[in-house]
Amino acid sequence: MDTELKFLWAAIVAYVLAGIWSIFGAVLRKDYGRTILVLIGAGLALHTLSLGLRWDRLGHGPFITLFEILSSNVWSLTLVFGLSYWRFPAIRVTAAVVMPILFVLMGWLMLASPEEGHFPPTYHTPWLYIHIGLSKVFLGTLLVAVGMAVCILLRARGRTGGWLARLPDSERLDDLAYRFMALGLIFESLMLISGAIWAQDAWGRYWAWDPLETWSFITWILLALALHMRITLKPSPARGALMILAVFFMAFVTFFGVPFVSTKPHQGAV
Repeated sequence: MDTELKFLWAAIVAYVLAGIWSIFGAVLRKDYGRTILVLIGAGLALHTLSLGLRWDRLGHGPFITLFEILSSNVWSLTLVFGLSYWRFPAIRVTAAVVMPILFVLMGWLMLASPEEGHFPPTYHTPWLYIHIGLSKVFLGTLLVAVGMAVCILLRARGRTGGWLARLPDSERLDDLAYRFMALGLIFESLMLISGAIWAQDAWGRYWAWDPLETWSFITWILLALALHMRITLKPSPARGALMILAVFFMAFVTFFGVPFVSTKPHQGAV
């Protein structure tokens, strides 16, 4: 366990340095894009080693205990954002918003116990891995959209200069953010479908309205509603950004709140 934890803490150091560089770059109006990308890549490589060592030692994926769930989600969220950072240079400044959000999960992770948990027999199915993988991509796409939404709101409050001036205009950011939201809807829809198939294999039913299923469906409705309103009502970028934040808040509660207060079979199975 010591080796995997050392890799994990080294990864967190790399992530934190990437976040600090992002904030410095925003404040000083400097382009540290390559340095930040290298740090994110190094952190992901170290984190992958940590997760792989734990997986090999325990014989199951990192999705049972709070420590494993937080660790795997920090990895997946950073991966999705890192790919977006690499592929969309125009939005790299949003790292100054996104990385501090990830710092919250990293801090929570550092407080969690790294002890192993029980792997239930119902989890021995490929559909579980598909379900979890889709859920992590879904949350990652929302995180990218949130970074742009916060920047739009800052502009709406009159802060248009400095690092915000390096971003595309708010209309373009709004359009790009909702493209990521649309991707999120696709991945969450697939997540719900794969989860229902897993539930049928595991518990003999496709859907039972347990707390996590219910909150996941509410999140899906809210996301679909936000996209529908964006198309039909065409709200201003600022109002659209508020809808993005509302969806992300609901998703965050669903991922990191409901599973740990539920007493149903879904408990901890994010």
